[in-house]
This record gives sequence, structure tokens and C-alpha cells, in this order.
Amino acid sequence: MSDSENVCTRLQGDDIEDLRDAAYMAGEMRCVQAVPLLGKLLRSHNLGVQEAADMALREIGGREVVKAAAPLLRSDDAPVRNIAMDILREVGDQDFPTLLELLHDDDADIRIFTSDILGACGDKAAVAPLCETLLRDPEVNVRYQAAVSLGELGRPGAAKCLNKALNDEEWVQFAVIEALSKIRDASSVDALVKALDNSSDLVSSMIVEALGEIGNVKAVTMLLKRMDSSPPVLRNIICRAVVNILGGKSLTMLSEKERGNFRMALLNALADDDEDIQDAAIEGLAFVGGPKASAAVLELAARMDPDIEPERLDKAMDAISKIGMSEALENGVASDDPQLGAAAVAALAGINDPKVSPLLMDAFRHVDPERRRAISSTLARMAGEEAGDFFLEVLERVSDEAVLKDALAHLGGKMRLAAAGDRIFALLSHPDDGVKEAALEACTAINGPDMNERFKTLFSSDDPVDRLMAVYALGKMGVKDNLGLIVQALEDEVPDIRKIALEAVSELCPEHDRGMELIVSRLFDENRDVRLAVVEQLGKCGDPAGVPHLLQLLEDADDWVRIRALEALGAGGDRDVVPKITPHLDDPGKLVALKAAETLGELGGKAAFQALLAVVGGDDPELTAAAEEAIANIQDEQGD
Repeated sequence: MSDSENVCTRLQGDDIEDLRDAAYMAGEMRCVQAVPLLGKLLRSHNLGVQEAADMALREIGGREVVKAAAPLLRSDDAPVRNIAMDILREVGDQDFPTLLELLHDDDADIRIFTSDILGACGDKAAVAPLCETLLRDPEVNVRYQAAVSLGELGRPGAAKCLNKALNDEEWVQFAVIEALSKIRDASSVDALVKALDNSSDLVSSMIVEALGEIGNVKAVTMLLKRMDSSPPVLRNIICRAVVNILGGKSLTMLSEKERGNFRMALLNALADDDEDIQDAAIEGLAFVGGPKASAAVLELAARMDPDIEPERLDKAMDAISKIGMSEALENGVASDDPQLGAAAVAALAGINDPKVSPLLMDAFRHVDPERRRAISSTLARMAGEEAGDFFLEVLERVSDEAVLKDALAHLGGKMRLAAAGDRIFALLSHPDDGVKEAALEACTAINGPDMNERFKTLFSSDDPVDRLMAVYALGKMGVKDNLGLIVQALEDEVPDIRKIALEAVSELCPEHDRGMELIVSRLFDENRDVRLAVVEQLGKCGDPAGVPHLLQLLEDADDWVRIRALEALGAGGDRDVVPKITPHLDDPGKLVALKAAETLGELGGKAAFQALLAVVGGDDPELTAAAEEAIANIQDEQGD
């Protein structure tokens, strides 16, 4: 008995498991003889058998499968019918004559099913028969499905018959319009516009939306002409379609009269309940707007929730900024409505106009704290010298930490205003750490001899925080000029100050030998964090002279110091250190041993490979896994 005969015999048995296995085997063998039997098994009440037969028929495919599945479309059992349709959607194009015959069946349901199947086949050969069905079939639901399927196929050749079908019943029109919007053929524009004359409001709205999707410019003139005679709802949809077709910038190319009319239509569209229409109106008004547009978009933006619809709010702000300065913005900044005021400030942040800074500075004195923060943040980012006196006054009169930080960023970080040095330096004693840090950064940005002297004096303070800030600033403002004090700081009783001093002296290397010398002076510091800082700065230096010192730190008592030293050695890429790293595969610290394996993988080379290979197969599964991964890295580097 041949394999095919054996499979066919098993497919006629009663054992469920054997039926499933035989069905899967028939699919794998592409056993055409089994097709009729598999077709019968699609009616099985056992889902496993049914699924196996389904998969097998799809794998076998061909004319025989189409002929076996087609009769099942008449089944009263919906699941069986649906499976048959799914199979035919996948393989139906392998026997078009059978499908075309079904397309003329006396049963309207069969014609609907067949139209559906042809739409899924993806073959352009299905266009002509579907078009014939669309234009000639007596059953409205069949014509509807034919239109849907033509849209699924997306072939331009279907546009002609779809255009004709625009005169069909409303139910069919829905599918036809949707199909045309998918195909996007230029020939459909005239047909769609013409159909507006005899369509219901619902169909007209769908036609306009389809024209927007098609995106053909020649529809714009026709749509604009229809705006005045259209009901408000349709007029709003026309607005969205025109904006979708032209985009914002091209709206500026309309005639002055067209722009004026369209501007009014867009203003009305802002009140539509559909957010997509609102968004299109916002986009359009950004380019054809004016004072009224600025006020209307601002009002709408004020009602948007920044947490729920941040993208919409950003687009509204961008539109207001593009429209430019307006009375609505000038009034809005100081409005009693906090949401409107916040929106006005946000919009002004995007406008490059000399009126913006004075307007914001004047409003600052009269608004709520939240808006003050928004104003100070905006001014710190966009203002120049004109905001100097304003922010100096802020330092004197305002206690809000967020506003103070904005002032410090502007006066120090941005303008580097030496005249503000005393006031900024005084804020180093502010109780808020954020303000203190901002003041420190501002001072270092201003720099200069006077500021340098202030920090030299501060270095003598008994307060460790003062000394820490002084060392940080002196390092930032010039390590070489302040080296004497920074060297003293390396001996400070406070570990954090020694760490800051290490960061400062690292600026000297690798060009200056003194940098390396000063870093390694804290190699055996009693504080673990300071030794970690030594490792970090040696790594940053990138000087080969630091390698022996990193190797010394491999013997440190602290696991994390050894781990960071291994990381630095791995980053250095010097394979000569491999023999010194290898013993740490047996380090008593588990994390150290794992890091040693990783480092050897980074360094690579024969010695590292052999050391890692010796670890593989050991008793520690984690270390073995780390060694295997490291070996894989070495092999990748070599192209193995």
C-alpha cells in the first residue's frame, strides 16, 4: 500500500487522534487524492479534526480543493460555511472558472459569498466579473458586497464601474464611495462631485470625505464652490477635505476672496463636535487665520486637557504661534481665566516678536503663581538682554524656587551677566538645594576674576557644603589657576569634597602629568566612595600610565572597587592585563568573578579565551554561563 493510500484509509477511520495525524500528514504530502475525504472532515464536530483538515486543504491547494470547498458554501452549519470561505479566500484564485460559475448562482447568498471571496484573492482578473456583478446583479446586497470587494482589491481598473454605481441605491453607494476612497483614482473625482447633486446628506458627507482621502487637487475648486450652498455639517466636512487635500501652506495660494470665505468656514468648523474636523480647522487657520482665528483657536486650546490630548494642544499652540501676535494673546496673558492665560503664555513662547518679552514681563506682576512659572520659564528660554533687569528684580523680590531657577539660568547660564554676580552668589546659601545648584552653575558660567575670588574665600568656610561648592566651582572655572586649593581639598576630612577635587584634577590629564599624580594620591583612601572616584577618573583619563594603578585596585578590599576597576581595564582594551585579571575568575566576591569573565570577553585574545574555557563546565552555573557568553563575544570579534 502506498503512502497516499495509507493516508486515505486512515482518513476514513473513527479514531480522533489518528484522523488528526492523517490529516496533517496529507497536508505535508500534498496528497491530492485525500482532498474529498478532507472536505468531509470539515463537517466533523471535533474541532481538532476540523482544524487539521482545514490546514491540510490550504497546504494542498489547487483546483481539487476549490471544487471540494465550494459546495460547503451551501452548508446550514455556519462554522463549516465560514471555514470553506476562508479556504477559498486563500486558494480560490487557483480555479477561477468554479468561482465565476458561483457568481451567477440562483442563490443570492452564494453570490454574496463568492463576491467576498473574489475580493480577498488579490488577483486583477477578479475586477471584471465583480464589476459586472456590481452593475447587473438584481440583489442589492450582492451589489454591495461586489463594491466592497472591488475596494479590497484596490485596482484602478475598477474605478470606471464604481463611478457608474454611484447612482445605485444608498446602501450600495456607501460601499462604492468607500471603495473609491481606497482606490484613489483621479477619474473618480468628477463622478463623486457630480453625485453630490442627487445624494442624501449622509451620502454627501461620505463623498466629501472620500474626496479628501483621494487627495486630488482638482476637487478643491468644486468643493469650495459648494460651501455656501451646503448645510453646516457638510460645510465643516468640506473644510476638512480641502485642508487634507491642499495642506496648510497651499491654502495661502488661494485668491483673497477664497481665503476670506474659507477662513469664515474654518472658524465655524472649530465648533464642530468632531475633533478631526476641529484639528483640520486649526491646521487651516494657522495659514489663513487672523485676529479672530487667533482668539477662536486660543479659546479651544484653553479647553483641551494637556494630559489627555497633548498632541492636539501642541498643534493648537503651533497654529496660534504661526498666526502671530494678536489682541487675543495680549488680553489672554493676563486673563482672569487661568486656563486661557496658560494657553496664551504657551502660544507666545513660539512667537518671535519683540513685543513678546515686554508683554510677558508686564503680565508677570498680575497673574497667579502657576502662570508666573510659565512666564519665567518662557522668558528664560527666549528673552535676551531686555529681560536682565526683570530677572534681577526677581532675585530680589520673588521666593518661588522655580522662578528663581529660571532667573539664574537666564542671568548666569545664558547672559553671563557679571553685574549680577553678587546677587547670584548670595543664593548659594538658599535653603532649597535646587536653587543652590542653579546658583552654583550660574556662578561658574559667569566666571571671571571677581567670581573666582569669591569662591577662594568660600573655600575657607567651616561649612562642608560651602567648601564642596567652592571646590566644584574652582575646578570648573580653571583647575590650573586654582590648583593649590584643589590639592588641599584632596586632603579634606569630608569624603564628598575629596571626590569633587578628584573630578577637578582629572581635567589636567592626559596632557599634564600632575593630573595622574594627584588622582593616584587617593588610591588608598579610607573611604570606599573616594576610591571608586579614583577608578572613575583613571578611566576618564584614558592614560596608559593609569593601568598599573587600576591593577593595584584589583586587590582592593571592597567588591565594588574591584568591579569598577575591571570595567575600566576592559574599556582600556590592553590585553597585557589579561594575566592579572584571570585570577579574579576565582574571586571570593561572586559579582567580581562574573565581571572578570565579562571583562576577559571584552579584551579578547588567545589568553583570555583559554582562561574562560577553563571555567566552562565548572560547578558554578552562573560563572559558567558568564564564561560562555564571554567566549561567544570573542568568537564574534574574530568572525567565527
